[in-house]
Amino acid sequence: MAANQGRGPLYRLYASRLRRHLTPEVVPHHVAMMIDGNRRWARQAGYPTPAEGHRAGAAKMHEFLRWCDELGIRVVSLYLLSHDNLAKRDSRELADLLEIIAELAETLASEPGWRVQHVGRAAQLPEDLTRVLSKAQESTAGNTGLHVNLAVGYGGRGEIVDAVRSIIAAHHEHGGTLEELAESLTPEQIGEHLYTGGQADPDLVIRTSGEQRLSDFLLWQSAHSEFYFVEALGPDLREVDFLRAIRDFASRDRRFGS
Repeated sequence: MAANQGRGPLYRLYASRLRRHLTPEVVPHHVAMMIDGNRRWARQAGYPTPAEGHRAGAAKMHEFLRWCDELGIRVVSLYLLSHDNLAKRDSRELADLLEIIAELAETLASEPGWRVQHVGRAAQLPEDLTRVLSKAQESTAGNTGLHVNLAVGYGGRGEIVDAVRSIIAAHHEHGGTLEELAESLTPEQIGEHLYTGGQADPDLVIRTSGEQRLSDFLLWQSAHSEFYFVEALGPDLREVDFLRAIRDFASRDRRFGS
């Protein structure tokens, strides 16, 4: 299968050469990953349901995080389940996907030094999954290694709405007026109230499967991010694909909106 290709001596030599040219000063601090193409991968592989594709995609994400950790990337955000997915996916597929996400969260929480954080609306998720995500977050809260954001039940527009609601509630609690809030509101204030408040925005957003859209992922945070699109389906992503993305990022002249 394609996911097992690229493991020969020439592949390893090429990957090693790519890594040597990626010095710490050119590596992004925060990478966001949109894993896409799991269902197509399962269909092309002849599986009767998408579950094996999602399972292969989750395994690839664990591998991807190790690549990031080895390269010195400090924060990675994974888009695992959108708010729209909760409403639109087939119930059997969704049940399998929720179980796979729970297993992934537990596995990542057991990685020495890694910190796991759930970003999304917990109230919209099943209690069992919410419990697993909360436990993973609480048990790793003191870790200082790779910071992994798991976007589950996530929507970028909803996140901005939640941030504004939080700001209004806090302002009201302190007796402020709407006029005062309107005059004092800043982009920095909204950023502090996002699910990722306190974190640096992603430097690089990667999406697999050839799709070239944001799909409601980190809309606010990615305002100045660089984007890189990979043709490979999620489970087929290779380390050299990842290293090429980082190399491409390092070669860009970041203009931050200009």
